[in-house]
Amino acid sequence: MKRGKSAARKTWDLLIDPAPRRGAANMAVDEYLFARLTQEPRTTVRFYSWERPTASLGYAQSIDKVLDLDFCRRNGIDVVRRMTGGKLVLHWREITYSVASSDTIIFTSTLADSYHLISAGLIHGLEKMGLKARLAGSPPASYARGNMPCFAYPARDEIEIDGRKIIGSAQKRMAGRFLQHGSIPLQDDGGLLRRISLARAEDSGLRRTSISEALGREVDKDWAVRCLVKGLADHFGVRFRPLVLGKREEEEIRSIQAARYENENWTRGTVPGP
Repeated sequence: MKRGKSAARKTWDLLIDPAPRRGAANMAVDEYLFARLTQEPRTTVRFYSWERPTASLGYAQSIDKVLDLDFCRRNGIDVVRRMTGGKLVLHWREITYSVASSDTIIFTSTLADSYHLISAGLIHGLEKMGLKARLAGSPPASYARGNMPCFAYPARDEIEIDGRKIIGSAQKRMAGRFLQHGSIPLQDDGGLLRRISLARAEDSGLRRTSISEALGREVDKDWAVRCLVKGLADHFGVRFRPLVLGKREEEEIRSIQAARYENENWTRGTVPGP
């Protein structure tokens, strides 16, 4: 559902990373975009990719219960802990998006409403690729309670195609501001995800798909990003202006990266988050 006339006058920032980053750097950029929000309505949409395979943990997850850390270390897989909630995700051959916003007029003040609205906008972007996606209903109770990876099931208001998750997302909200980011697989990496996950064998079936699998052909990442940008712009009735991170911004990001996402105690979950 498109927003009203007031939304049509809004301009959002758009950051498309020119090159992949390591996992700690990607998480630091998203935290920086969240931290720069003020009480004034502002929204930034970012699309990015990963320099190497990276396992990301939800803020509250126990690393010893969900991730084979030894396997990751032996095989050069980065490990990061997100500032958002949710479950284990393997980031690699995918498009990753984030939305950082303090605009409660468009997104309201609740996690559920903003999550639903962003998912609807992303579905609009998938439609521009020729894909028919929909919002998912509630997953089995075993998924909500257990240690299965994010892409084991579509959760409520996540995005699925024929019952298989194609976008998994997580959100952090504080005082009218929020950060939501999510994974949109371009190609299937389910085999590697199973190897890093400590989920029980009976829970290891993955109900996921990728853009390339759903379309039946290899997909160019830049083309897919353009479709998603156009879908969000049309759905919310907004204009995008390019955002470029300068030297000062990159220095702030490196400071966040060193203090938190390269901190082993943060990754292990033994220190509090932002």
